[in-house]
Amino acid sequence: MTADDSFHRLEDDDYPAYTMGRAAEMLNTTQGFLRAIGEARLITPLRSPGGHRRYSRYQLRIAARARELVDGGTPIDAACRIVILEDQLEEAKRINAEHHRDTKPPGTPASA
Repeated sequence: MTADDSFHRLEDDDYPAYTMGRAAEMLNTTQGFLRAIGEARLITPLRSPGGHRRYSRYQLRIAARARELVDGGTPIDAACRIVILEDQLEEAKRINAEHHRDTKPPGTPASA
């Protein structure tokens, strides 16, 4: 792998580039919080060959949303469930929009 290949992997939202310590620092939270949302199955970090947790940018965004809810007084299990449901809703909306776009008759304007 070249240095250029490594750089492009860092641009990938799903590439597990961040250690637990760095992820906690970036989110201004504790490693215990990251463990707790992992136990609640909100995110499942990849493991390095040495067994250390590694987080992607996508996972950090999910963790940050859970942290907002917990900071607002929502219990951690409920916060994780809310974030999972929000994520599922966004995916359903994306699929629905894609379906509507793909099923329009030919010649139909994009705004119709």
